[in-house]
Amino acid sequence: MNVLLISANREDINMPTLPLGLACVAAAVEQAGHAVRFLDLLQVQDVAAAVEEAIRLSRPGAIGVSVRNIDDQSMEQGRFLLDQAREVVRLCRQLSAAPIVLGGAGYSIFPQSALEYLEADMGIQGEGEAAFPMLLERLEQERDLAGIPGLHLPGRRLQGPLSFIRDLDRLPYPEPALFAATDCSKGEAWLPYQTRRGCPLDCSYCSTASIEGRITRRRSPEAVVANLAGWAKSGFSRIYFVDNTFNRPASYAIELCRRITEAGLRIKWRCIFYPGRASPELIENMAKAGCREVSLGFESGCDAILQALNKRFGVGEVREASRLLAEFGIRRMGFLLLGGPGETRATVEESLAFAESLNLDALKLTLGIRIYPNTGLARRAVEDGFIAPSDPLLFPRFYLSEKLQPWLRETVALWAEGRPNCFF
Repeated sequence: MNVLLISANREDINMPTLPLGLACVAAAVEQAGHAVRFLDLLQVQDVAAAVEEAIRLSRPGAIGVSVRNIDDQSMEQGRFLLDQAREVVRLCRQLSAAPIVLGGAGYSIFPQSALEYLEADMGIQGEGEAAFPMLLERLEQERDLAGIPGLHLPGRRLQGPLSFIRDLDRLPYPEPALFAATDCSKGEAWLPYQTRRGCPLDCSYCSTASIEGRITRRRSPEAVVANLAGWAKSGFSRIYFVDNTFNRPASYAIELCRRITEAGLRIKWRCIFYPGRASPELIENMAKAGCREVSLGFESGCDAILQALNKRFGVGEVREASRLLAEFGIRRMGFLLLGGPGETRATVEESLAFAESLNLDALKLTLGIRIYPNTGLARRAVEDGFIAPSDPLLFPRFYLSEKLQPWLRETVALWAEGRPNCFF
């Protein structure tokens, strides 16, 4: 079957990024014997013309549309981004009779409500490398769709049980040629790379469980390094490890870093760093392997608020992690989420003072916390009357105590003045 895969994302929120998740699905579809045409709408100017040309050239029997972002997660003057994907679905509907299948991280958080809003034919929640080729086979053979993992149809809930692939090494990885049109030589493109999926930490606001599950699964370090060598040879020297927590477990992270160093890969990379239990051995190996920057998501500088967010570290651990990272020359971009459950003026001021004491290279301040379904924060928001139990939360809702408005906005804006490393 001819298959057209479209990355509907047109936003470079925080940084331009490549749709590697969809590329992994493309590799699995090709391995299953189908012909794939790949379209990244972030790389085009005229969306309608690009979609029309892709459909004309591929004559698809099925069209996959990947949804990365639902909104920009900003409470103030936030942007709802799903209309961009709906435009893509409608273009495909006008130009082809092929069934339109949704997927991607954003879709997986809201599988039923996003499917209805986008008016597609079906969607796959969670990992698509196994489920999507299975769906294509059933469509090609005109067989029943029952039992396909993560499949959703309009008006009907999950068809098959949501399942996650245990052995990530058996999954094919896309070839660098797929992104040949991307100019990586200018240093603008960060290659997102995932060595692990799933997270057991269950932070109160986090949607990872809906996308990847709660069990951590890993690619072997030797397979990762062998694959990275191919990307580096093709010119991709800037890697963004998008694992939810790069340094958990620490033993895996250390082994991976050592193998990168031993292989002599000339790459620079960044990652998402978990502040708990950082060790000099770990961070020294990260620096030797080419780590230049981390996202240090400590979220609060108050132990009581960290507990309310279900964080499993304290401010003392954050301070030690920040100190070690600075000692080894790794840039630190910190994050504060202000206004969540239990937040008061005193805890906000405590967090701001704590963040300043770290002398970070950059600090992102977020006012109000985006509420996602099936999270501890969503349950708390129902209890506190912020949302109704039936709210699908597709349209952004935020947790922010009325007692902190408008004080929080005014206080943070005043505090950020004269601090060029802070933004919100």
